[in-house]
Amino acid sequence: MSLNQKTIMNAIKEAKEKSKKRNFTQSVELILNLKNIDMKSPEGKIREQIELPYSSSKKMNKLCVIATGELAFKAKKADANLVIGRDELGELAGKKKELRKIANEYDFFLAEAPLMPSVGKVLGPILGPRGKMPMPVSPTADITDLMKRYRKMISVRTRNQPILQCRVGTESMKEEEIAENIQVTLRAITRKLKRGMGNIKSIYLKISMGTPVKVH
Repeated sequence: MSLNQKTIMNAIKEAKEKSKKRNFTQSVELILNLKNIDMKSPEGKIREQIELPYSSSKKMNKLCVIATGELAFKAKKADANLVIGRDELGELAGKKKELRKIANEYDFFLAEAPLMPSVGKVLGPILGPRGKMPMPVSPTADITDLMKRYRKMISVRTRNQPILQCRVGTESMKEEEIAENIQVTLRAITRKLKRGMGNIKSIYLKISMGTPVKVH
């Protein structure tokens, strides 16, 4: 189910007006407050990856690729934010501080399939609880195309509270593009809810450092 496009556009404009200009590009955040959901049941454990129609180039997501040889070379050429090789992966084993930093800094992880057993041992304990386990990639995969898709991907998940919050764009994007990203996100989430929009108590929109604006 979608919201009225005009309602969303007005909320985006208001959110921008209520946000002070910063010396960095701020994110546009969508906040959904859920209702009539048992957080301990399967329906309360929402974990969804959604590919958005629009992104603000490489600023949307930071990608980490764990690969060797040709795949690592292509990932670097496609401007992966971080490429970890086999040796570097081994050196990270047991270094909790460095592993936590990587887990917090990067949004999505792609790993060459043959490396997955090692990735699971080294990064699994850190990435698993964060819902960031790497996507296995064939050594012959088109990593450039995959990275383009993941630049536009968002991860949406509930934690202990009936709240979903995710980034749907940046303030530098066109308002029409942000609105379409919001519509796609809402459709994906409501499909996961037993009563669809009936399980959504309220919807807010905010710029990173701005004041939340009620949409619904």
